[in-house]
Amino acid sequence: MKRFGSSAKSKRFPLAQEHCTDIFGRKGGGPEVQVFLITVSKQLRRNWDLYLLILPVLAYVAIFQYIPMYGVQIAFKNYIATMGIWDSPWIGLDHFQRFFKSYYFWDLIWNTLGLSLYQLLVGFPVPILLALMLNEVGGKRFKKTVQTITYAPHFISIVVLVGMLTMFLSPQTGIVNRVIELAGGKAIYFMGDASMFKSIYVFSGVWQHMGWGSIIYIAALASVDPLLHEAAVMEGATRMQRIRHINIPALIPTAIILFILDMGSIMNVGFEKVFLMQNDLNRVGSDVISTFVYRSGILGAEYGFSTAVGLFNSLINFTLLIMVNAAARKTSDTSLW
Repeated sequence: MKRFGSSAKSKRFPLAQEHCTDIFGRKGGGPEVQVFLITVSKQLRRNWDLYLLILPVLAYVAIFQYIPMYGVQIAFKNYIATMGIWDSPWIGLDHFQRFFKSYYFWDLIWNTLGLSLYQLLVGFPVPILLALMLNEVGGKRFKKTVQTITYAPHFISIVVLVGMLTMFLSPQTGIVNRVIELAGGKAIYFMGDASMFKSIYVFSGVWQHMGWGSIIYIAALASVDPLLHEAAVMEGATRMQRIRHINIPALIPTAIILFILDMGSIMNVGFEKVFLMQNDLNRVGSDVISTFVYRSGILGAEYGFSTAVGLFNSLINFTLLIMVNAAARKTSDTSLW
C-alpha cells in the first residue's frame, strides 16, 4: 500500500509537486493544495463577470479605507508637513495625554456617547415597530402608500433637512413657534438651546430613516412560513399572540446583527448633521469628537493631535464591537463571527 502523496498521487496532481509548498516551506504542498487551486481557478473562470463586478468595490475599500491607514502613524509623531509623515519625529503618546488631560475631554465624551446612546435607544426599535405594523396591513395599495411616504425622507440630503429644521423651528417665522404663540405661549429658539439639541437631532433622524431601516425587517418577516400563522389561527391565537410568538422571534437574529453593527459605530455620530446644526449658543451640548477633530485638525492644522483623537474614537468603537459580539455569541446563536 503506497503512502499518501506517492508518485501515483503526484501524477494525478502534477502542480502540487511543482508549484506548491507545505507548511514547512518545502516544495510540493500535497494534493489538498492542488485541489484548492483547481477549485479557485474553476470558480474564477466560471464567475469572472461577478468578480469583475465586485472589483470596483474592492478597489474603493483598498484605496479609501486601507491605504489611508498609513497616515495613522502621525498620531504618534510631531507631524511637520515639510518633513513628511515618515521623517517627522516620534513623540509617543504625547497627543493622547494632551487630549486626556484637556478640560474639554469629558464634555466631548459625554456629548458623543450621550447623543449616540439616545439615538440608539430611540431610533433602533422604531423601524422594527414600523415593519411589524406594515406587515399587518391588509390593503396592498394603502401599504405601498405608507411605505413610500416613510421611505421618501431617507433621500433628503442632510443640508436640506437641517434647512427644513431651521425654518420650521425659527422663532420668527417657524410654524412650530406660530402654533405655540396661538396657544398663548412664547416663541422658543429651539436651535439655540443646548438642552434641546439632542432631541432635535435624534427625532429628526428617526423621522428621516425609520422607513428605510424597516426594509430589512420587512424582508425578514416576508420569509416567515405562512403555515405557522395558519396553524396558530387554527389553535385560536390572536393577532397580538401571533406577532409576539411568530413575527418577533423571526426578527431577533436580524435585530441582533444590526444592533452589533450599531454598537460598533456608536461613537461615530454623524459629523455633517451635527456640524450644520451647531452654533455658538448650542455648542455646549452639541460639540462631539468628530466636530472637535474637524476644528483642531482642519481649522487648527494640528494634524497629529486630531489624528490621535480620531484613533482613540475608533479604538472605543472597536472595543465595543468585540464586547457586544462576544455577548451576543454567548447569549444567542447569532453573531458577526
